[in-house]
This record gives sequence, structure tokens and C-alpha cells, in this order.
Amino acid sequence: MIDFQTEPSRYKHWRIEFDGDVAFLIMDVDPKGGLSGDYELKLNSYDLGVDIELNDAIQRLRFEHPEVRAVVIKSGKDNVFCAGANIRMLGKATHQHKVNFCKFTNETRLAMEDASENSKQIYMAAVNGSCAGGGYELALAADHIMLVDDRKSAVSLPETPLLAVLPGTGGITRVTDKRKVRRDRADFFCSTEEGLRGTKAVEWRLVDEAVPLSKWNDAVKARAHELAKQSDRPAGAKGITLKPLKREIADGRMAYSHVEVTIERDKSIATLLVKSPAQAAPKSVEDVHKLGSDFWPLALAREFEDAILNLRTGEGAINLVILRTEGDAQAVLNYDALLSGNENDWLIREIRHYLKRTLKRLDVTPKSFMALVEPGSCFAGTLAELIFAADRSAMMIGTREGDNKKPATITLSKANFGAYPMGNGLTRLQTRFLGEPDTLKQLESKVGEPLEADDANELGLVTFAYEDFDWDDELRVMMEERSSFSPDALTGMEANIRFAGPETMETKIFGRLTAWQNWIFQRPNAIGEQGALKLYGTGVKPAFDKQRV
Repeated sequence: MIDFQTEPSRYKHWRIEFDGDVAFLIMDVDPKGGLSGDYELKLNSYDLGVDIELNDAIQRLRFEHPEVRAVVIKSGKDNVFCAGANIRMLGKATHQHKVNFCKFTNETRLAMEDASENSKQIYMAAVNGSCAGGGYELALAADHIMLVDDRKSAVSLPETPLLAVLPGTGGITRVTDKRKVRRDRADFFCSTEEGLRGTKAVEWRLVDEAVPLSKWNDAVKARAHELAKQSDRPAGAKGITLKPLKREIADGRMAYSHVEVTIERDKSIATLLVKSPAQAAPKSVEDVHKLGSDFWPLALAREFEDAILNLRTGEGAINLVILRTEGDAQAVLNYDALLSGNENDWLIREIRHYLKRTLKRLDVTPKSFMALVEPGSCFAGTLAELIFAADRSAMMIGTREGDNKKPATITLSKANFGAYPMGNGLTRLQTRFLGEPDTLKQLESKVGEPLEADDANELGLVTFAYEDFDWDDELRVMMEERSSFSPDALTGMEANIRFAGPETMETKIFGRLTAWQNWIFQRPNAIGEQGALKLYGTGVKPAFDKQRV
């Protein structure tokens, strides 16, 4: 099992140093510290374990260090910034591992950009030495890139000429869409092994400035503190500690404080249950700060995220995930009201964006999701987003005979209308009702109103509404049908359907670049016995099938 939970005392590859309102996030990869002993992480190359630590560091800087206004990504090694994803790891990895590795790394890069944009914790990359492939993709996620102007330091995306694959974590997209590099220049840059250095890299907009080595350290510090002045992070605020998750993992079950996952491997089905808060919402923001990581929305985001990541990497054969909730819907709405009424507080802001990023992980997870709204469920406000993130949903009309639970309801809150945008820049309701502005206005008028099955179905909030006597049979048929389809075809179908509406840099990365990379990762030109990934570093020239498909 790959564990996505870590903390700074366990880091093998990163360390954090502080200089007032600037943090230096230093990449110093332990060559022998890979997830597998089959390869060495030379030249600051990375595997999933390196990125798990980076993801944790980004989160902790946001929550534990509100005083930090700028973050500098730099290398702890001489003459190399980062050599990118480890080639030996990629050559030996299963297709599933390569795909999940690229997806998590993409999410981590996006988390850096989210921190810059929404937390005003602005990221800068200080590039010394070689910065190749995934190393340059790491730098591209920063708002500002500085490059040493010498004969050694260069940025490059050499995957196509060297490895017969693509820059897998957003490189091509960020070069053209974020840095606005001209198409013909981007074509040359992505086709050359050497990359560009110095003033030419600045001229082509691949970096923002090139600085002589003699002035490097002072220039980096000065630029970082200058960027920090653009931030609204509270200088005197005290951060909270992200405590270790309470988690029990046994065969077929993952249990947290507010989330439970039950796995039926014989059916290729998992059930993910989310529980409403057991405690009443705090009365003030000060109480939220005292609760810290025990505050229900934050605890929920962390647990839900961990569960989704474990389902992705550890349960590849699980094709259908059933989303359920249980508990008090009003309790969920009370927490939503607390969040929406205190958006100017730095911690509340961080929690809202963490929930947003966690729901985004659901959007790009290659599983079929089905939400079941039953008596006793609490699909309200933030938790109602699970229905809108699901590929299908079903709601029970009335109650089961002999059951004293009240009929199932769905209750919308203000959170459903802007707090949690998807990668396409739209809310899930906007995406669901694309081209139906009147429906959205009607739904906004229903905020706070518990909607039973007939009303929810008529408003389009669920896919189907079934009577209690049809419920079990209808669900059985639906699940059996889903299980009979090709998982490959379902993944492609879902990925295309989930992101209706405008295309953004983020949807391009996940929907276009990642899709092509996944296909290329299975082609013999890359991973065949004579493929570039398999032969890299052997001195043997790869043999390519020249047929274009």
C-alpha cells in the first residue's frame, strides 16, 4: 500500500527553511529513498514518494504558516534543479502506476497554482543547473521563474526526442497557455534535447529573468520578498497543526472519524460513506481556530482525500464507487453557514479551497460514481456536491415499510453556487445545467428548502427517483449493467462527459494531455522491448514503428 500521509519529520527529499515572510522549499532528493528499491533517484529526479512529500509541504505551508507570503522552490544540489520524473521508475512501472503517478503530480502542481491565486502564498522557482522535463514542469507551476545565467543552467522538455513520450504533468499546456510561448517556438522547444538558457529563455518567455551566478543568492531573496509584498496573508496570525489522521485500514475496509470505505472486490464495488458532524457548529471563528484540524469540514476534506487516493492507487480493480451519506442535514448546513459567513478569515478561506481541491480529485478519479439518496442521508450543502459529482444518482421516494426514518431530502446551500468550482471554472450545478440559466435561478430560490424525491427529480437534481418497492431491483440492475461494461471505455466516456462547458488550462491537462500520454504510455515506441523508455541510458538506439495512428 502507498501511504499518502506524511509529515516534515519523515521527509526524505524536501526540507523547509524560513526567512520572515518567505519560505524556501528545498528539493534535495535522497537517491536511495525511492518507493521501490529498483531504481535510484539521481539528479533530483522524483517518483510518487517525492511528490507525496511535496503535496504535504504545500498543504502545511498553507495551514500551519499563515505568515508565509511567498514560497521559493529551489534545489539543494549543485548544478541541477531537477531532472524530472525518474526514467528507470517509469520504464519499470505498470501502466496503472504511471497514470496515477502523473495524475497525482498534476494535482500537486495545480495545488501550487491554487495557493498562489487563492491563498496569496505566491510561488517562485529559483532554477540553478539543469531543469529538465518534470523538473521544468515543477518550475512552470510557479508564478515567477528565475534562471541562473551561466553555461550550465537550462530549461528543457526533452521527453519527445529522448523518451518517445510527452511531458506528462502539464508542461506543453503551461508553455503555450500560461506562459504564452509562440506555437513555432514551443514546437522547437519541445523537440530539442538541450533546451534553452539565459537571455534566450527569457526572450521566449520560458523564464521570467536570468541572473548572473555572482548575484544569484541576493537576487533570489530580493525577488522573493518583493513577491511577498503582493500577498494579503496575515503577518501576525498563528497557524494550526495538521494532526495525523485517525485511520484504520483492514482487508475490505478503511475507517476514519467521518468517512468509511467498504470494498466488495468480488463485485468490483466500493461504498464510500460520509457522516455528518457529531458536534454542533462552533459559535465563532475563534472557536474554529481552537479546533484546528478537528474542525469537521477540514477533517472531512483530509479524510475524504485520503480515501479517494487510496482507492485510486490501491484498488485498481474497483470500478464502481457508491456515494452515501448519513446523519443530520441541518448540522451540515450550519457548518456551511459558518464557512460562508466568514470568508475573510485566512483559515476559513483555506478550508473552503481544500474542500474544493478534494472534490476536484473526485472529478478526475477513473471510477464510476453513483450517489444514493436514501432515508437517513444528509446530502445537504457541501455534501450535496457529491450528488452533482457523481456520474449517476438515485433517490428513494418515501420510506421503507417499517422504517421510522423520514423521507430522503436534498437541501441546497449557498456553497453549491460558487464555493467549489470544477476544473472548467464552473460550479457542478452550472456544468449540470449548461445552457439552462432559468433552472439555476429556480434552484437558487430553493436554497435551504429540503426537497423530497419527486421535487428533486423534477428539478433535475437526481437522475432517477424510485419507489421503495422498486429500489433494490433497480439498483441491482443498474450496478450489474455498469459492471458489464469495459472499464477502459467507461473511463474515456466519463472523462469526456464530466467536463462540459469551457475548456481551461486545467481541463486541457487532464482531458487532453493526460489522455494522450496514457495512450502513448502503452505504445511500443515508448514501452516496447525496443522502445525509448526501456532503452534509455543503455546506449542502444530505439526502433520506432513509423506508422502514424
